[in-house]
Amino acid sequence: MDFSSMDPAADRSGAAPFLDAAALAVALAEHDDYVASQGGPDEGERLLASGAVHDGAVDAFADALARSRVDVAEQYALAGQIIGDAMACPDPWCGPDPTRDPHWRDPRDRTAAQVRAERVEMAERAAVCDLAVRARMSEWMIRTRANTARNLQASCPKTWAAFRAGLVDERNAETIAGLAVSLPDDEGVRAAFDDAAASAGSRLTPGKFRTYARALRERLHPESVDDRHRRSRADRGAWLAAELDGMATFSVYGPAAELHAVHARVDAGARHLHAQDGEARTLTQLRADVAIGLLHGTDPAHTAPAMAGPSVAITIPALTLLGHGDEPAILDGYGPIPLDDAKHLAGDATSWVRVLTHPVTGTILNLDRSTYRVPKDLRRWLGARDPVCTMPGCGRLARDCQIDHRIEWAEGGATSAGNTGPLCHPHHRMKTETRWRFETDPDTGEVRWLSPTGHSADLDPPPW
Repeated sequence: MDFSSMDPAADRSGAAPFLDAAALAVALAEHDDYVASQGGPDEGERLLASGAVHDGAVDAFADALARSRVDVAEQYALAGQIIGDAMACPDPWCGPDPTRDPHWRDPRDRTAAQVRAERVEMAERAAVCDLAVRARMSEWMIRTRANTARNLQASCPKTWAAFRAGLVDERNAETIAGLAVSLPDDEGVRAAFDDAAASAGSRLTPGKFRTYARALRERLHPESVDDRHRRSRADRGAWLAAELDGMATFSVYGPAAELHAVHARVDAGARHLHAQDGEARTLTQLRADVAIGLLHGTDPAHTAPAMAGPSVAITIPALTLLGHGDEPAILDGYGPIPLDDAKHLAGDATSWVRVLTHPVTGTILNLDRSTYRVPKDLRRWLGARDPVCTMPGCGRLARDCQIDHRIEWAEGGATSAGNTGPLCHPHHRMKTETRWRFETDPDTGEVRWLSPTGHSADLDPPPW
């Protein structure tokens, strides 16, 4: 397939706008009029049965899809450009470079090269955060888009042209970019990968294409899979993701052979239990119970293993605990959980930390401090007020964050609830070393972030 003639700047002036409520009502009414003009629902059923298709709507769908793909590719290109420009010139994001002053001396004994490298890092972080806050996307998504654009531009020009022209879906483009950078820096290998991936990526659905692209990478990679596997083992890990209705997903990334063996053991145990008389659980439920039981070291034969949590934090409203309210219990790091589960966890706890809240407003008495060090009780209160990092879009738990002085201590800021809040280490550094800053409304006391480009963003509401 020849992509050399594609124009990334194709006209998109005919893109369909988003509909507001009034426009949507008009569109629905027009649809009803169209159905009536075609003889009503009965006539529509006849046309459907005869195989007749409203070609105009199908063509409009295809056109809208092509336009949206081109627009998305433009977002990728702009993200890569903005972040690349920030790294090339950090001054708009971090302020003037102090190392240019011939009398400059770093108070932390860093060399000029070290300071300049950190400024590039902070400028990149500030730019990513600015785009993420504006778009209400995660910083990971913004970085993915920027990295996809830069990787395709550098390694897969044919795929990049096809992506910009709307022929390659963004998920396929991300797959190609991620696999391309895992290939050795060999022009011939990457060109062959680009040729085949650009063609297949324009024809296959994302699921099928991922399978195809992984196999293509394996065929073209000049290094043995054994050598690559030995390096990849260093990236193994496990993580927990919150789900709805008091549930969660526990994932493990590790060597395929070992995890297949684990799955086989879990499956065998589940099938053994499933064959027992009186067993009512499905195989899927049994696999979950067996896996959790094995990890807990308990017997999953009849019931799901009991929960235990010596280091978890639970907030149970007093009225709920006394049976006079229906506010849910909150599991720190997850959110609402069933009250019975909370009571069970609380019953296994070796110690308690009490947070007294108003039974109507839920507010907690503010505290003022006269020292820089944040006392434990204030830190606990801040964790109740701000369960996660206060940078919009960041979900890092407060217990894993540093406590930031919004007005710096050296500039007269107090160690008080109104002047402190949790910031994860990356965002704390960004606030300190870039032009990102807090501003406080003098009338309402509301706090918001102000980006280096002047964009104002309110704090996110509590996640639970």
